[in-house]
Amino acid sequence: MKNQIIFQNIPCTLVTGFLGAGKTTVINQLLASKPNDERWALLINEFGRIGIDGALLASSQDNDLEQKNIAIREVSGGCICCTSQLPLQIAISRLLSDHHPQRLLIEPTGLAHPRELILQLSAPHWQTALKMNAVITVLSGEQWQQIKYRDHDGFQAHVRDADVLIINRYVQLNTSKEQALLEWITKLNSQIKIIWAASGLTASETTDSSDVHSSDGLVADGLVADAYSKTLNDQLNQPSSIISNQRKVSISNPKKSMIGLQSQASSLATVPSSSSSTDETKAQASADSDLPYRYHEEQQDFQLAGWRLPAHYVLDADDLQDWLLALPNWQRIKGVVHTSDGWMQINFNPGSLTTRTIDPQTDSRLEIILQLDNTVDTATEKSETENGAKASSVLIDWEECDRELMALVI
Repeated sequence: MKNQIIFQNIPCTLVTGFLGAGKTTVINQLLASKPNDERWALLINEFGRIGIDGALLASSQDNDLEQKNIAIREVSGGCICCTSQLPLQIAISRLLSDHHPQRLLIEPTGLAHPRELILQLSAPHWQTALKMNAVITVLSGEQWQQIKYRDHDGFQAHVRDADVLIINRYVQLNTSKEQALLEWITKLNSQIKIIWAASGLTASETTDSSDVHSSDGLVADGLVADAYSKTLNDQLNQPSSIISNQRKVSISNPKKSMIGLQSQASSLATVPSSSSSTDETKAQASADSDLPYRYHEEQQDFQLAGWRLPAHYVLDADDLQDWLLALPNWQRIKGVVHTSDGWMQINFNPGSLTTRTIDPQTDSRLEIILQLDNTVDTATEKSETENGAKASSVLIDWEECDRELMALVI
């Protein structure tokens, strides 16, 4: 029965981008344009163990997701494409069989190389299941200006493996920097379609009540936003040349073996621990049994840490923000937290600090991603090599972090 449901040639779009690029904003824009009579599904891959992105997306919708025919499923605990096809195959097959969507959006973690996911979705057994449309990648102009991003292979990888590039947060780029950005993009992917995102500024940010021309400005801004929204939505139905080319390669060189969907339950036990939380209910049950819960780990060039706290823990809102922003080398901070200002959604990246009130949750969740500092001198590096450890690995005393966080509970 599941096989019959899966093989329906369902339109599928990947929305990729480096950590903090603005993928969630783009996905929200796509979801907002969904026809009322269509069922859509969204698969989110969280790099950490605590699922937050789904809550961020859900809380940003004006109406109940069920009423809007939108199903969201999270896969947390590592990249769905790094270890084997099993986590991805299970997640997609369950989402399709449980919700029967007419369109599927997939948001891989910003720390993953999209090439691995494209290789998996190019396999012959997905050819009749999914109709792969243009791979949409989001790039932050603010991030690109920093050499640590520009020269980072993971940052470049998203541009290399994309059909469409959405450039946002570019208002600070002058003409020469915009030209340099375009040249940088062309060197990585000369075939990519570039779309400059609408600025997204609100009326209060762009106009003044005393400005007699403010209404004209709002009309112009609205026309730009509408044009951008239409161009973005049009990409949902454009075929992907990246995936089409890879599928031709995959057909001529099929994988030696493929994993059967019928044996999902028994196969879950064989997934490595870094990806076993594809079955998120298992991870949830484990964490629910003993709150507060915290983890930390290193992945690639980053440290990840997360906390889940009982709903009755109320944290001082101002002190919590000060504490989070004081963390060293942070790249992303996400959370849904019960604070002295009520339940708050937290979504921080170096270019944007966003908080908003949300409905009460079953527990508080907080996750941070710190970039490891590899800029050490030769003597220090030699000493670290001899000790078999990175200096960046000892920058954070996680037990002290626990104590500091708990001290914020009112």
